[in-house]
Amino acid sequence: MTLPRLEQMEEAARLIVSAMKPTPEICWATLSERCRAQVYVKHENHTPIGAFKIRGGLAYIHDLVQGKHPPAEIIAATRGNHGQSIAYAARRYGIDATIVVPQGNSTEKNIAIQALGANLLIHGHDFQAAFEYATLQAAERKLAMIPSFHEVLVRGIATGSLEFLRAVPDLETVYVPIGLGSGICAMIAAREALGLATKIVGVVAENAPAYALSYNAGKPIATESATTIADGVDCRTPEPQAVEIINRYAERIVEVSEADIREAMRHYFTDTHNVAEGAGAAPLAALLKEPEAIRGRRVGLVLTGSNVDRSVFAEILRADQQ
Repeated sequence: MTLPRLEQMEEAARLIVSAMKPTPEICWATLSERCRAQVYVKHENHTPIGAFKIRGGLAYIHDLVQGKHPPAEIIAATRGNHGQSIAYAARRYGIDATIVVPQGNSTEKNIAIQALGANLLIHGHDFQAAFEYATLQAAERKLAMIPSFHEVLVRGIATGSLEFLRAVPDLETVYVPIGLGSGICAMIAAREALGLATKIVGVVAENAPAYALSYNAGKPIATESATTIADGVDCRTPEPQAVEIINRYAERIVEVSEADIREAMRHYFTDTHNVAEGAGAAPLAALLKEPEAIRGRRVGLVLTGSNVDRSVFAEILRADQQ
């Protein structure tokens, strides 16, 4: 995959600004004091679906409907935020959408997908199984299959990265979570297009280490399972194109534990009164694991989403009091 060019990202930005406002970049004093660094948070949890994925969905569906044969119905697989983005964009462009999620998926993400007008199907024990089922459904029902990783998705998501790096161009390091890789590839694309020296660090869960293994091996490495509270990084089969880009351009990949992620979710709420889902909190968890690498420096965190079920979040907050 070729990284999007600056003019392509700026064109996508003009499209996306018609649907949503730019999200804020905030340097929180309490969070910065905790981290002993000047920490800027890119609040992608402040989008209309509470997650950064909306940008990719809008860009991809816009391109799709501009084609010679725009589909009447589309299908996609998701753990939640990608599905919401596709459902949101499909409704905006008048297209029917079916979204496939695995069993045990976030109840509130499922409700949000349906509230956006999509047909929800539940199948499989994890994202990969849901994706494979969606692919079969697309072939059998002659639906347009929306990928979870694609150059146009990256182009749309990179509009948030451009906002961040233009607002705070002297960031020394930015931490980005890795699901299938669109978020970190978008940040890489924006950095390269702007000619900045910002280091980009990917973050994965220890329980879903496929991209860390792939980074260390220099090639895609799949795992047999991936189970983490950070469902946005719950990946066991990495995308080869993303692996190639990450392995070439990322500074390193940090693995964080379930306890690290939960603690970071609590810190976000305590220090900023923002709700961070597991994947959104993972970059903060990684930063806190590397105190010497960031002490006194200007660093960035992408808070990718806030879509965590109330019961789960309440349990995480209560655990801090035990």
